[in-house]
Amino acid sequence: MSDSTPLGQTVTGERADLLAALAKQRHFLRFTTRDLTDEQAGQRTTASELCLGGLIKHVAGTERGWAEFIVEGPSAMGDFDSMTEADFAARLDEFRMLPGETLAGVLKEYDGVAARTDELIASLPSLDADQPLPTAPWFEPGARWSARRVLLHIVAETAQHAGHADIIRESLDGAKSMG
Repeated sequence: MSDSTPLGQTVTGERADLLAALAKQRHFLRFTTRDLTDEQAGQRTTASELCLGGLIKHVAGTERGWAEFIVEGPSAMGDFDSMTEADFAARLDEFRMLPGETLAGVLKEYDGVAARTDELIASLPSLDADQPLPTAPWFEPGARWSARRVLLHIVAETAQHAGHADIIRESLDGAKSMG
C-alpha cells in the first residue's frame, strides 16, 4: 500500500497504513456533517454536551495536541496540575459550536490539522522515537509513548468520535454514515 502526502512524498508500508487508517476515520467523521447547516452542526441531540461541530473541533484539537507531543514532548500537552477554572471552561468550549463559528470553518481547520499530521507521518525520522507522557491522572506515571503509539491513539480517538458523531447525526435527522 502506498499513499501520497500533501508534499507529494510517496510513503509505503506502516506509514502508508497509518495514513490510510486516519483518512478512513476522518472521512467517516466528516461524512456525518454532510448537508448540514451551521445551526444543525451545533445542535445537541442526545443527553451529552456533544454536537457534530464540537466533536470535529475536539478531534482536531486532540490530533493537533498529540502531533505536537510527538515533536515537542510533554510540554505540548500542558500541565494538568496548573490548569485553572478558565482552562477547564475553555476546554469545554471545544465540544460545542460557539457564536460566529461555522461548520465550514471547523472543517477547514480540521483539514489543516490533518494535513500537518499527514506530513509529520511521512517525514518523521522514526516511528520508534518516544516521549515521556505528561503527568496527569489518566496517564501511567513514568510511561513513554512512541510516535507510532501516539498515531494509533489518534486513529482510535478519531474512530471513537466518528461513532459518536454517527449517533448524533442519526438522532438529528435519521441520516447514518453506513447502512
